[in-house]
Amino acid sequence: MEAELEIEELERDIRTLRKNLKEKVQQLKTLKSHFQKNCINKLNNNEIARYSRQIILSEIGVHGQLKLKKASVLVVGAGGLGCPSSLYLAGAGIGRIGILDYDEVELTNLHRQLLHTESTVGLRKVESAKSFLAELNSQIELITHHTQITSDNALTIIEQYDIVVDATDNVATRYLLNDACVMLKKPLVSGSALQLEGQLTVYNYKNSPCYRCLFPTPPPPETVTNCGDGGVLGAVTGVIGALQALETIKIILGNEGVLVGRLLLFDGQQSTFKNLKLRAKKLNCVVCSENPSLTKLIDYEQFCSMKATDKDSNLKLLSENERITVEQYKQLLDNGNQHVLIDVRGTNQFEMCQLPASINIPIDDILENRRMEELLAKVSPDATQLPTFVICRRGNDSQLAVQHLTPIFKERGLNPPKDISGGLHAWTHNIDKCFPIY
Repeated sequence: MEAELEIEELERDIRTLRKNLKEKVQQLKTLKSHFQKNCINKLNNNEIARYSRQIILSEIGVHGQLKLKKASVLVVGAGGLGCPSSLYLAGAGIGRIGILDYDEVELTNLHRQLLHTESTVGLRKVESAKSFLAELNSQIELITHHTQITSDNALTIIEQYDIVVDATDNVATRYLLNDACVMLKKPLVSGSALQLEGQLTVYNYKNSPCYRCLFPTPPPPETVTNCGDGGVLGAVTGVIGALQALETIKIILGNEGVLVGRLLLFDGQQSTFKNLKLRAKKLNCVVCSENPSLTKLIDYEQFCSMKATDKDSNLKLLSENERITVEQYKQLLDNGNQHVLIDVRGTNQFEMCQLPASINIPIDDILENRRMEELLAKVSPDATQLPTFVICRRGNDSQLAVQHLTPIFKERGLNPPKDISGGLHAWTHNIDKCFPIY
């Protein structure tokens, strides 16, 4: 009985101490914030010690460090690029950093988005990132925007900052950020990373071309691949994200060598960098020319024919009678109906998981007509034809495959294959919760 009372008393003491600690931490943050706002034109002892290794650089000095302290940067995307870029911006002493992201932390993020941890899975990315950066540098101001950037809020948010870092992973948002930055006259530091490669450039700075100068029209949705579909090595996003921070710092300092009118290409496989000279500013660009025809933000999802998020994209290339649901396919399996199931994912993905009796013929092989005779031999081993279905991870590549195979099948007098809507993701969500999802 005495032991139980002692335990209860200790637990109460611990709760009280935790509460007091939380209050003291908040008081300290408030005091530091107030102190920073009233010392914007000089460096305190803590800042001199913290930033000394970069202050002694002739390219920075005390004057440059004060520029960094007074600067504000908006990082759009707290993912593979946004994490390393915001990390180095915070470390360098950028006075005010905004972090914008609509998403929450998932387990699949952790191999590359290193501001997030296992303990923050399920939390808002912006809050996870802010918590990490606040532990790194309590001398700076961190502002979170838990929202998807849209035509309705982009100008209001961006006008609060000096520079924008595009750390997103979709075409629609790239056009949106470009147009908003041009209209507000803000430099845009744009990076991208996919598989083992990365790219980096700076738009809308010192008469450089904007994104629309180079890409007046968006690519077809089916040709666009993000890291969720194509994969990416975490270290590659780290390289590009760190370089985005570097370019941002150089812009703030007014230093030479900013990546203007050039595109930096990084090949992670060979560890090589290449600099490509970009076309000059387009004189008749619809948004950045002297007489622009585009003077307000538009519906970028409609313009690009794709969603302005990094989440699963759902293409709609086929009619309903060219597709079946996972429930219909499960019924076919349960009935023991003979058929052919073609899985068009890459070999690495197929090895991770697959449905029973599926045959792996990657989408590239199908589009290049490789292994076509092998496929047709399985579909029509004799005078009869087996029903043919095509599946992939999310139901996008399988549609492309069906589109390509349909005329070939018809030419051979065969019934066209059908796509399984939603792919293996739909199978996991609707049929087998234990089937791996990635």
